Amino acid sequence: MRLIRLCFCLGLAACTQFPELADSEGPAVEAAPYPRLLSAEELALRPESRTSLAVRDGVLSRVRGLGARAARLRRPVIDRATHARMARGVPEIPAPE
Repeated sequence: MRLIRLCFCLGLAACTQFPELADSEGPAVEAAPYPRLLSAEELALRPESRTSLAVRDGVLSRVRGLGARAARLRRPVIDRATHARMARGVPEIPAPE
Protein backbone atom coordinates (compact mmCIF):
# COMPACT_ATOMS: atom_id res chain seq x y z
CA MET A 1 0.00 0.00 0.00
CA ARG A 2 2.85 2.40 0.84
CA LEU A 3 4.48 1.72 -2.51
CA ILE A 4 1.26 2.62 -4.33
CA ARG A 5 1.01 5.90 -2.39
CA LEU A 6 4.66 6.69 -3.09
CA CYS A 7 4.23 6.04 -6.82
CA PHE A 8 1.11 8.19 -6.86
CA CYS A 9 2.87 11.09 -5.09
CA LEU A 10 5.88 10.83 -7.39
CA GLY A 11 3.57 10.83 -10.39
CA LEU A 12 1.87 14.00 -9.18
CA ALA A 13 5.21 15.67 -8.53
CA ALA A 14 6.39 14.80 -12.03
CA CYS A 15 3.43 16.68 -13.50
CA THR A 16 4.19 19.91 -11.61
CA GLN A 17 5.24 22.92 -13.67
CA PHE A 18 8.17 24.68 -12.00
CA PRO A 19 8.74 28.37 -12.71
CA GLU A 20 11.65 29.34 -14.96
CA LEU A 21 14.34 30.79 -12.69
CA ALA A 22 17.26 31.20 -15.09
CA ASP A 23 16.72 34.92 -15.87
CA SER A 24 14.68 35.99 -12.86
CA GLU A 25 17.48 37.90 -11.07
CA GLY A 26 18.45 40.44 -13.70
CA PRO A 27 21.88 41.64 -14.87
CA ALA A 28 22.77 43.42 -11.60
CA VAL A 29 22.89 40.15 -9.69
CA GLU A 30 25.27 38.52 -12.18
CA ALA A 31 27.67 41.47 -11.93
CA ALA A 32 27.53 41.69 -8.12
CA PRO A 33 30.53 40.41 -6.11
CA TYR A 34 30.16 37.43 -3.82
CA PRO A 35 29.20 38.45 -0.28
CA ARG A 36 31.85 38.23 2.41
CA LEU A 37 31.32 35.22 4.67
CA LEU A 38 31.21 36.00 8.37
CA SER A 39 32.22 33.77 11.24
CA ALA A 40 29.68 32.91 13.94
CA GLU A 41 31.51 35.25 16.32
CA GLU A 42 31.23 38.15 13.86
CA LEU A 43 27.55 37.46 13.38
CA ALA A 44 26.97 37.44 17.12
CA LEU A 45 28.58 40.87 17.49
CA ARG A 46 26.56 42.60 14.75
CA PRO A 47 24.11 45.02 16.39
CA GLU A 48 21.94 45.45 13.29
CA SER A 49 20.92 41.81 13.23
CA ARG A 50 17.51 41.27 11.66
CA THR A 51 16.90 37.96 13.40
CA SER A 52 15.37 37.37 16.79
CA LEU A 53 17.48 36.53 19.80
CA ALA A 54 15.95 33.05 19.85
CA VAL A 55 17.10 32.39 16.27
CA ARG A 56 20.57 33.77 17.02
CA ASP A 57 20.88 31.70 20.19
CA GLY A 58 19.69 28.61 18.31
CA VAL A 59 22.29 29.08 15.59
CA LEU A 60 25.09 29.71 18.08
CA SER A 61 24.00 26.65 20.08
CA ARG A 62 24.14 24.56 16.90
CA VAL A 63 27.61 25.93 16.13
CA ARG A 64 28.82 24.93 19.60
CA GLY A 65 27.23 21.49 19.23
CA LEU A 66 28.85 20.91 15.84
CA GLY A 67 32.22 22.04 17.24
CA ALA A 68 31.89 19.53 20.08
CA ARG A 69 30.93 16.79 17.63
CA ALA A 70 33.94 17.63 15.45
CA ALA A 71 36.20 17.38 18.51
CA ARG A 72 34.77 13.93 19.32
CA LEU A 73 35.31 12.80 15.73
CA ARG A 74 38.98 13.83 15.94
CA ARG A 75 39.57 11.43 18.84
CA PRO A 76 41.07 8.03 18.13
CA VAL A 77 38.52 5.41 17.15
CA ILE A 78 40.35 2.60 18.92
CA ASP A 79 41.27 3.13 22.57
CA ARG A 80 44.87 2.54 23.72
CA ALA A 81 44.23 -0.78 25.45
CA THR A 82 42.53 -2.27 22.39
CA HIS A 83 45.22 -0.87 20.11
CA ALA A 84 47.95 -2.49 22.26
CA ARG A 85 46.10 -5.83 22.23
CA MET A 86 45.74 -5.65 18.45
CA ALA A 87 49.44 -4.83 18.09
CA ARG A 88 50.32 -8.05 19.92
CA GLY A 89 48.46 -9.97 17.23
CA VAL A 90 46.45 -13.15 17.32
CA PRO A 91 47.96 -15.90 19.47
CA GLU A 92 48.84 -19.05 17.66
CA ILE A 93 46.55 -21.98 18.23
CA PRO A 94 48.31 -25.33 18.34
CA ALA A 95 47.38 -27.64 15.49
CA PRO A 96 45.33 -30.70 16.46
CA GLU A 97 47.28 -33.93 16.57
